[in-house]
Amino acid sequence: MSNRFEGKVAFITGAARGQGRAEAVKFAQEGANIIALDACIDFASTSYAGATEEDFAETVRLVEEQGRKIVATKADVRDFAAVTAALDAGIEAFGRLDVVVANAGICSAALSWEITPEQWQETIDVNLTGVFYTCKAAIPKLIEQGEGGSIVVTSSVSALKGAPFVGHYVATKAGIAGLTRTMANELGMHKIRVNSVHPYGVNTGMIMSDMLPLLEKFSDTLAPAFMASLPYGFSEPEDVANVVAFLSSEEAHHITGINMPIDLGNAAR
Repeated sequence: MSNRFEGKVAFITGAARGQGRAEAVKFAQEGANIIALDACIDFASTSYAGATEEDFAETVRLVEEQGRKIVATKADVRDFAAVTAALDAGIEAFGRLDVVVANAGICSAALSWEITPEQWQETIDVNLTGVFYTCKAAIPKLIEQGEGGSIVVTSSVSALKGAPFVGHYVATKAGIAGLTRTMANELGMHKIRVNSVHPYGVNTGMIMSDMLPLLEKFSDTLAPAFMASLPYGFSEPEDVANVVAFLSSEEAHHITGINMPIDLGNAAR
């Protein structure tokens, strides 16, 4: 295993399970200490259970198993003061910040005109405002440090496609893709790179039971929008983590402002 992040520190939100956990472990494998954040709650609008404190403890164990240190804080990305405090605690422990992975997010399913106000608001608050708060807390630290850095935002291929049944989710993921490009333009002078990744289906255990009736009802007309080209079914969290690590590494030091699909060819169909 290479040590592309030896002596560096990565701040990762939504780190208790799934892509966030895989990213924490990947960066730790390659030498980084980790500042991790997760709300560890059930969200009102999702049909699947949220991450637990036990999940978060397992992330801590896996990072430490790599011989690296981790500061893990239970905090909600919708709470700017809590995000800032979690990041400050990590920087106080490790002395620096190099990589930010704004990964925390939720999803639920409904036809766009049937999305409830509560679904809409919670999705906007977590997926869009939460990313904004994460970046708002981290960017001044990176600028002050004066050594550049990398920010990677987790969007979705649905933001590139206009996927059916997840209009509120698409709105947030398209919003953060646009924010990525703006921040890349603004932060280039500081050698801070900002990119977004756009996964397809990822095997994270977040089973959206509210999506299944819609897929069955509209299978002939709308379900083909979810088809991929490569025959692998779903990506694993580690597939996404590998790309996030690449974008955050020196190998990608001339890459900023891109919206990179990790989508088995879905966006090309």
